[in-house]
Amino acid sequence: MKIRQICFYIILCSHILWAREISAVRYEGLSAISNVLADEIVQIKAGDELVVSKVDKAVRALYSQGYFEDVYASFEQGVLTFHVVQKPKVASVEIKGYGSEQEKETLYSQIGIKKGDSYDETKLVRAKTIIRTILEYQGYYGTVVESDIVKVGSDSAYAITFNVNQGENIIIKNAMYDGRQKVKVKDLEQLSANKQRQFMGWLWGRNDGKLKLADLEYDNARIQDVYMRKGFLDASVSQALLDADFNDYSANLYYKITEGERYKVSGIQIVLHVPVIEESELRKALKVKKGEYFNIEDVRADIETIRQKIADLGYAFTRVSPDLDKDVSTSEVKVIYLIQVGQKVKIHDVIISGNSRTADRIIRRELLLAPGDTYKLSYLRESENALKRLGYFGKVQIDERRVSENAMDLLVSVEESRTGELMFGLGYGSYDKLMVNASIRERNLFGTGQSGQIYADWSYRRQLVNLTLSNPRVLDSKYSASLSVFHSLYWNWDYREQTTGGTITAGRLLTNTLRASLGYTLSTTRVLDFYDSTLQFLYRDYLTIDRPLKSAISPSLYFDNTDDYYFPKNGAIISAYVEYAGLGGDEKYTKFYGKMALYYHLKSFLGIDLIARYKTQGGAILSNGYVPITSKFYMGGISSVRGYQVSSLTPRDPTGIIRIGGNYMMTHSAELSYGILEKAQMRLALFVDYGMIGTDSLSETTRSSWGFAIEWISPMGPIVLVFPQPIDPQPGDRTSRFEFTMGTRF
Repeated sequence: MKIRQICFYIILCSHILWAREISAVRYEGLSAISNVLADEIVQIKAGDELVVSKVDKAVRALYSQGYFEDVYASFEQGVLTFHVVQKPKVASVEIKGYGSEQEKETLYSQIGIKKGDSYDETKLVRAKTIIRTILEYQGYYGTVVESDIVKVGSDSAYAITFNVNQGENIIIKNAMYDGRQKVKVKDLEQLSANKQRQFMGWLWGRNDGKLKLADLEYDNARIQDVYMRKGFLDASVSQALLDADFNDYSANLYYKITEGERYKVSGIQIVLHVPVIEESELRKALKVKKGEYFNIEDVRADIETIRQKIADLGYAFTRVSPDLDKDVSTSEVKVIYLIQVGQKVKIHDVIISGNSRTADRIIRRELLLAPGDTYKLSYLRESENALKRLGYFGKVQIDERRVSENAMDLLVSVEESRTGELMFGLGYGSYDKLMVNASIRERNLFGTGQSGQIYADWSYRRQLVNLTLSNPRVLDSKYSASLSVFHSLYWNWDYREQTTGGTITAGRLLTNTLRASLGYTLSTTRVLDFYDSTLQFLYRDYLTIDRPLKSAISPSLYFDNTDDYYFPKNGAIISAYVEYAGLGGDEKYTKFYGKMALYYHLKSFLGIDLIARYKTQGGAILSNGYVPITSKFYMGGISSVRGYQVSSLTPRDPTGIIRIGGNYMMTHSAELSYGILEKAQMRLALFVDYGMIGTDSLSETTRSSWGFAIEWISPMGPIVLVFPQPIDPQPGDRTSRFEFTMGTRF
């Protein structure tokens, strides 16, 4: 720069005697920015008087943009020319020797160099430092990062490759807690991120002992929290001392602990400045109990319980502050809850954002709080869950914004997800051969909240077409309506049945989680021919009407208070209906059917993303004249007892040949679902199924199975890959070792 400036001064002095006015401003070698932008930067234009200090300032301003290796100016015959030498461009950036593609993408976004940037040595050095730092935080030490710079193309452009020689993990071989006597080491380590390596630590569920440097400074507070949970109120834990040996990448971890005495609760005092609720009502819900050892977790739970109970009365800004009155001489503590209520709060406004497709009214009708309503915390949480249950949004969050002492805004933020689904199922069975089912479904037609579906099921022995249109909130009311028409042709193992009909249903939302419906079905089912002509004679006693007409009504109840559409973590889905066939027609029976799914997230107990599920279904059918075998219960398949082919489990006639269907059926399923890839929304589930079916009792036919399933919300919709293993198959059972479906809730 200095040499270029001196040259400019010499050139300038040779011309300054006869030219002081600038007739034109030009740029030579400029391509990174436009001439217009360059004019804005240099702040010199034609007609200006030539001033050396201004030109010097303009040169520095251009250079500071970061696009140029060199900048200098010349002045000749009234023309001021700025000469620039462009920095090379970055043609590509690649990271080699590190992690998966997803991990690399994270690095690319953090290193500060990307394709199209101007090449800069300072940025290159910084990028290497960032890569080493990130790997160190991940537990890799001694990482070496080298860069290869290759010139590409005719233009000045560089391809940058970072070659990462990933370092080693430091393994904590010993974790020592000097002063620990009254609490077991395994209890101390239940909250710590860094802990001693266990035997066979490489196994899932065992601690591998890898050092997590980013968490080390917080682990002493976590250990102290363990003591607080066990009543050691005077316990103190020093900062961690790490003694690392970089020869073998091992380490010893030291803590200095003073435990003190363990305290019991001597009493509980509630100080409520404004008596908006009976103290006895609050005490009933407290987890802290007199005479028991103190547990800080119980105090935290009580604070939330008290706040929610008072906030449900409209006091949104309630503050609950705990205080501990310790008696060191007796090792007892009185727990005091100081409650400041504030004013009763009303909703000022509800502001919705993020819904580019779904109409505001579709969201507002699910909210239990509207402008002018008195605030209620439980309503806010239920509204959030109701929006999640719709399945329209991948993310839902309702925040509170204080407007005044007695008013607040609700900020409803949603992130719309794919509501149109192209569902596809594929399977293979010894009977059905290749099985394919597919549907086109839109759960939020044009953002109106209405849904439509065309479903098709096709296999060697099954063809089904179903068209359904439904509106869960007619005119944004609590009433719903749906219409479904269907036609199927199905080889039911021994015979082929054809069913054609339609169903119309009307319902009403009784609460935000409970719906009642009444449906009417008109259909006809016909047995066309038999897989084996000799079976026609055997089935004649069970198919006395050639083409029976069914005219039936079905009152039903549906309850759903889960917290998500596809992957519920907590809550229940319960449904039940009674189908009465006999409003005219040939079929005369009453069918009772119900199903239930319970979900509970075990993370609060185990510290891992594990969902416990229990699912059951059961039914009974009572004859009022004529029950065709096509309307009875059959068991087996992905929705009942996995590991046995669809509808393959059924009672038989005395000859053991005729499949007559069951009058009673019940299945149970217990599942544990573990989150293996949170960002990809993929889980691994372990399950056990048990089912019962019979003509006169449930115990006539029983089967069970176990297995695992991979659950994934893919870009095409939810996918389940099931790998079942029958436990007690009997001779003649049609088993299955793989099942696959798309579009179902988990």
